[in-house]
Amino acid sequence: MTRARANWQENAACRNADPEELFADSTRQNRAKAVCTGCPVRIECLVEALDNRVEFGVWGGMTERERRALLRRRPHVGSWRQVLESVRREQERPRAS
Repeated sequence: MTRARANWQENAACRNADPEELFADSTRQNRAKAVCTGCPVRIECLVEALDNRVEFGVWGGMTERERRALLRRRPHVGSWRQVLESVRREQERPRAS
């Protein structure tokens, strides 16, 4: 693991946010998810939550309910990092017209 991956929290968009905002109830979760938009370590954050089955808070732009649903749909994923980095590469590919 590279140092950047090991210390991804240092680059997180939420590093100075109030934790109460990130562990908000359902009515305020959209504001917490907005903090994740454009975050340079969004995938690392989401991998942390999925691999460790974090039950509370918004991580990588997903609420606990969204993460639980994803985990139920894909119960046999061994490495969320591989899955999410593959999705990122696919999204970054230029689209054929």
